[in-house]
Amino acid sequence: MEERIACEITFPRLTGYRYELPAEHVTARFTPDAQMALSTQDVPTRVENAPIVGESSVHTLYDLRTRRLQEVEFRLAQRVLERYFRDDAGALKPWLFPDVLKIVRRWRQTQLALKDNAFPQMLLLAQLADRAAGKIYQAIVKAGEENAPRLLPRLRPYDTLGSTRHVDFTTTRPVWVTDPAKCHISHVVADTGSWEQKMAQALEEMPEVRRYVKNHNLGFTIPYTFDGQEKQYLPDFIVHLDDGHGPDDLLQLIIEVSGQARADKAAKVAAARNLWVPAVNNHGGFGRWAFLEISDPWDAKNTIRRFIRIQGENYATA
Repeated sequence: MEERIACEITFPRLTGYRYELPAEHVTARFTPDAQMALSTQDVPTRVENAPIVGESSVHTLYDLRTRRLQEVEFRLAQRVLERYFRDDAGALKPWLFPDVLKIVRRWRQTQLALKDNAFPQMLLLAQLADRAAGKIYQAIVKAGEENAPRLLPRLRPYDTLGSTRHVDFTTTRPVWVTDPAKCHISHVVADTGSWEQKMAQALEEMPEVRRYVKNHNLGFTIPYTFDGQEKQYLPDFIVHLDDGHGPDDLLQLIIEVSGQARADKAAKVAAARNLWVPAVNNHGGFGRWAFLEISDPWDAKNTIRRFIRIQGENYATA
């Protein structure tokens, strides 16, 4: 809608992330996102699995329990290295393996929880190994943030920038009519009974919010990995707000309104917070971005303002 062009929102389109190493060594900083719990509920008693080395065979959980912990750590470190530490030509960086192995061992000892009858050797199952590898990699990224920027985005080569300018759709779902001074798109589409409308109302009532958009038919996705599969996550809103840096340097806040806790939701949120936002901010060409998860749309204004205050305090002490 050309009459609302002042409310246009643009965003980078990513295909993934790449990790630049300014040094020949890697370390890790474990946060709550690095924690993982193993449960026998995750796998059947008899499984046909593809272990990390690529062989395919049938095992029982008892068979797995007899494997050595050193083998678990070695294969998991190998998985992390092969999946996440390659150069632009796709070649491995084997000199990093000793560091990664030490990180894997420390992660197993301090971040891995075992529920009833579970045991570390379950990490030899490819699905659980991929989940663990992703958590370990994000801990390495966290440590890298303390040094020179290392994590960078992989951008779509011919479609780098998305925009609200190109959104055009029809729907039979309930809609919320947006304020033309706040939103480039005329309507917010409601996927549920009320929370989208309440969230849009809260954003329009906040003077700090200069513009916003519901992520519907925008093509805005966040790449993430869950159980070894590459997936695309669609967060709920993009919001441009003045957090004290002035109208020429607005904070671009990705907002996810969370419902019931699920493992895949945790993976999505972790990817947005620990991969997408740092990678895009390190790029430097797309402005300042942040991510916020909101559990109660009826308290969204307080949640956003508290987040801005904490962000400002962190910036002041950095």
